[in-house]
Amino acid sequence: MACRYCMVDAFASRPFAGNPAGVCLVEEEVSEAWMQSVAREVRQSETAFVRRKGYGWEIRWFTPTAEVALCGHATCAAAHVLVEEGEEDEGALICFSSAGGDLEAVVDAGTVTLTFPALPAEAAPVPEGLEAALGVPVEDFRVSTYDWLVRTGGAILVEAAEPDMKMLAGFPVRGIILTAASDGGRYDIISRFFAPSLGIPEDPVTGSAHCVLGPYWQRLTGRDHFQAFQASERGGELTVTVDGNDVLLTARAVTVMRGVLE
Repeated sequence: MACRYCMVDAFASRPFAGNPAGVCLVEEEVSEAWMQSVAREVRQSETAFVRRKGYGWEIRWFTPTAEVALCGHATCAAAHVLVEEGEEDEGALICFSSAGGDLEAVVDAGTVTLTFPALPAEAAPVPEGLEAALGVPVEDFRVSTYDWLVRTGGAILVEAAEPDMKMLAGFPVRGIILTAASDGGRYDIISRFFAPSLGIPEDPVTGSAHCVLGPYWQRLTGRDHFQAFQASERGGELTVTVDGNDVLLTARAVTVMRGVLE
C-alpha cells in the first residue's frame, strides 16, 4: 500500500524551525503495528496518520515508541497538508476525531488555528526527586490530564535548565512542562517540554502542553490571550487564546518534504 507522506515544520514561519511532524494520508484502515513501525522509521517526535471518516478525518499520533492521545503540532501539520493537497478548502472548518476528543482546525492565508480542549492543572505535592531531576527550583507544581506542570522562578531558569533525562523518565507521567512568565519583549510566557519516557527527551514545540499552559496562566493573570514561546533548540511560537472549555492555538506551518511512502 502506497500513501502520501509529508514532513512539516509546525509552529514555525520558516523551514527548519518549530517542531517537525510526519503526516501520512492513508486511504484505508491500517494496523496499529504498521503505524508504529512507520513512526519508528521516520523518527519524528510525532507522526500523524490521517484517514477520511464520514464528513471529517480520523487522526492518530505516534512517537517512535508509543501512541499518544493528543498532539498539537502534528495536528497543525495535518491540517496544513490537507489544504495543500487539495483535500480541504482554505478557510473551511476541518474536523478531526481522535482519542483526545473531537478537534477542529481552520487554515487561512497560511495560518492554522486549532480548537483543542482546555486541560486544567490541579495543585499537588511535589514528587520526591523532581526538583533535582529538573535542576531548577519548583515554585508551583500541578497535575493535568496527560502531563505535569512546573513553574519556576523566571524565563532565564527555563532556558538554562539541563534536566537529568534518566531521572525524568522514571516519573509516571507522559511529559513535564517547565514554564515561567517571560522577562519582557514580544512573548508573555515561556516553556519547555520533556517526555523521555516516550522517547522524546525534549519536544521542540508542544501544542497540547499549551492546552495546560493557557488555563494555568489565565488563572494567574486574568488574561485570555498570550503570545507563547517554547524555548527549545529549534524554538517555536504560537498564539494561545482561552475560550471557555477550549484553547485556540494559532501558528504557521511549512512543508519541507513531500513524497510517497511505499
